[in-house]
Amino acid sequence: MKSYLLALINYALENNLIEPGDETFVFNRLLEVMGLDSVEEDSHKIKRSLASILEVLTDDAVRRGLVDDNIVARQLFDTKLMGVLTPFPHEVRRKFLAQYFQSPRSATDWFYKFSQDTNYIRRDGMAKDLRWKYQCSYGQLDISINLSKPEKDPKAIAAAALAPQSGYPKCQLCAENEGYAGRMNHPARQNHRIVPISLGNEPWYFQYSPYVYYNEHCIVFNSDHHPMKIERATFDKLLEFVGCFPHYFLGSNADLPIVGGSILSHDHFQGGNYEFAMAKAPVETELCFKGYEDIKAGIVKWPMSVIRLSGDDSDRLAELADRILTAWRGYSDMEAGIFAETDGVPHNTITPIARRRGYDYQLDLVLRNNLTTEEYPLGVFHPHQNLHHIKKENIGLIEVMGLAVLPARLKTELSRLQDAILAHEDISSIPEIASHALWAEEIQARNEITSENITDIIQKEVGLVFQQVLEDAGVYKRTEAGKAAFLRFADSVNAQ
Repeated sequence: MKSYLLALINYALENNLIEPGDETFVFNRLLEVMGLDSVEEDSHKIKRSLASILEVLTDDAVRRGLVDDNIVARQLFDTKLMGVLTPFPHEVRRKFLAQYFQSPRSATDWFYKFSQDTNYIRRDGMAKDLRWKYQCSYGQLDISINLSKPEKDPKAIAAAALAPQSGYPKCQLCAENEGYAGRMNHPARQNHRIVPISLGNEPWYFQYSPYVYYNEHCIVFNSDHHPMKIERATFDKLLEFVGCFPHYFLGSNADLPIVGGSILSHDHFQGGNYEFAMAKAPVETELCFKGYEDIKAGIVKWPMSVIRLSGDDSDRLAELADRILTAWRGYSDMEAGIFAETDGVPHNTITPIARRRGYDYQLDLVLRNNLTTEEYPLGVFHPHQNLHHIKKENIGLIEVMGLAVLPARLKTELSRLQDAILAHEDISSIPEIASHALWAEEIQARNEITSENITDIIQKEVGLVFQQVLEDAGVYKRTEAGKAAFLRFADSVNAQ
């Protein structure tokens, strides 16, 4: 066992998590976490991946009854081990600032690698994700089945149900997560570090997502725990951030249920170093907003309803964005099925995304509406029922931009579906994939399927479903009537 502890220390030295001279102190801290007073000498030299080393140490802790044998308990434990190796917050912040003085990209490159080296972002988990591209008339959509976010096994679910409830931290975004030991119903974060930044003269924090949906997937969150709100200050902060980190985009989920993200209780943004299909999509219809002739504006060729603003003055962009938001909040168009509110409940909001284009700022405003009806109880502008076998969850910021984050269940379901199609089985009689039966009939009717091409065909068909998901979520459909309705809204902004 000593050789594995030494291998972990060598890993920390190689990745500059600790310094030469720290070895004895760190070794003793690791012994403490392992619940050991000492270990027998051995002469083995271990050359394994970090994940493999942690697995061996965790297996030993499980065998000795120190750790329960379920996925959550095991991750709580291996995070505790990595917490011993992770530098103090002040060291991380000092290093980030020093790198930023070299360049913003240098700072984020260092911090992203650091967040992986500490195993806060699990490289082995990222490697499990399934990803492919789908080419359509809107560009190249990204499709992913995310497996890096662990699904709880039955034992972990049972243990979480029995765990004491706690209000600390208030949510998984709060700054109090930094260094937190975790519990069965809250992830461990001893190896998690955050960097303070200022947005709108307010204290915010910068971190990376542990579940990397795209390259350098970052989260920027308010130091205070208060709900999401899209307002003028939101646009100012997004644009200020991309001014400080011009190689990153930054966007916000909408602030209403159904069309918002999974966490509406804590004001936050998401960004990163990745160009989505929506960012590449061209403006197909130019707009001109009265009093803002200096700002380029237009409707983007995209399945959802997007107004793009571009210009070199971020204040002017934010001012016009706020004008559009104000108009949209109160806008109804019965002919287009858009209602600003029903029974006093508001429905209209915006998903904004900011980026730099050379010296210019660019702001995409995605119009959202969370109206529900008897026919569409989960949302009129939400994936419709015929698509729920693939995607039922909210269409948040990441999906809006063109990246499908699909549930982990699809890995096994799609594999079983392929086998059933090739074997000519009755799919409707197989419980675990019966929900895909009608879809499978349609796939077989429009494709010549063989064992050699079935994986490519299924991936293409999943991409087509995601395209339809985005079209369902668009408030203005890509028909002549939909385009005319979109222009009516644009005219209403000028009429203010």
